[in-house]
Amino acid sequence: MSEETKYVELCKGINGLDKIILREVRGCSAEVYLFGGHVTSWKNEHGEELLFVSNKAIFKPPKAIRGGIPICFPQFSNLGSLEPHGFARTRFWTIDNDPPPFPTNSSNKAFIDLILKHSEEDVKIWPHRYEFRLRITLGPGGDLMLTSRIRNTNTDGKSFTFTFAYHTYFHVTDISEVRVEGLETLDYLDNLKNRERFTEQGDAIVFESEVDKVYLSTPTKIAILDHERKRTFELRKDGLPDAVVWNPWDKKAKAIPDLGDDEYKHMLCVEAACVEKPITLKPGEEWRGRQELSAVPSSYCSGQLDPVGAFSSEEIGPA
Repeated sequence: MSEETKYVELCKGINGLDKIILREVRGCSAEVYLFGGHVTSWKNEHGEELLFVSNKAIFKPPKAIRGGIPICFPQFSNLGSLEPHGFARTRFWTIDNDPPPFPTNSSNKAFIDLILKHSEEDVKIWPHRYEFRLRITLGPGGDLMLTSRIRNTNTDGKSFTFTFAYHTYFHVTDISEVRVEGLETLDYLDNLKNRERFTEQGDAIVFESEVDKVYLSTPTKIAILDHERKRTFELRKDGLPDAVVWNPWDKKAKAIPDLGDDEYKHMLCVEAACVEKPITLKPGEEWRGRQELSAVPSSYCSGQLDPVGAFSSEEIGPA
């Protein structure tokens, strides 16, 4: 096996769809489908799956894949006239063999660059020209990084506005034993109450019923603690001020055709997003939004967001 294919392999996935497998020497891996530019798997060096994908996920275009990391662009949820969460997650992306230079750590070998451009079909429903470049990187320590660069390539002088999210589904052992730290005392919009604005009261977020909230002006780091598995996920983000927290719970799960009735117990969406204040780009302007995911063993200690020395020292810098 050549050096090249060891780190990056293009192969066929479910239903013959093209996918890329990223591998690192310690044994961690990630899988990305060209359909949706969609990360569907992220495993640690023990081969344990860290992302949730529904057993009922339909890998048949044009239906979006339920789970993993769907890309919501150019519209989050139903905040606009497009299909919910926009069309990027239901389009076929292509491998970008000649991306513009990335201000990134060049020692990473397991990465893939994807690109999505406007099609004549899409221009009918969203009348803009754009280039969306997505780099997905698996770091040597198993961190998963997604960097999006969206450029306005309109030739008519028009700006465009969009909302965005990395709709990450984390795999958790038991949702009732999970807590999220880093969002305490923040304001949020409650999607279950007509997006009314509230202030988070708890000292950490726990789950005992349906949750669908958009937290505003959030920190660059959020921790998701899976007590049962003694694992902590850390989400670091840049350029994405909001964080969406979602779990459908039992009633809504039963109403979602591509989600098993009890699967809500094993998933939690914590989504780095830009929802409250949409992004506007003039022609030629580029926006950049990045998230980095890490998973480490946690000996839970209240108030300790960062298990010491567990994460890479590389902070996310400005675009």
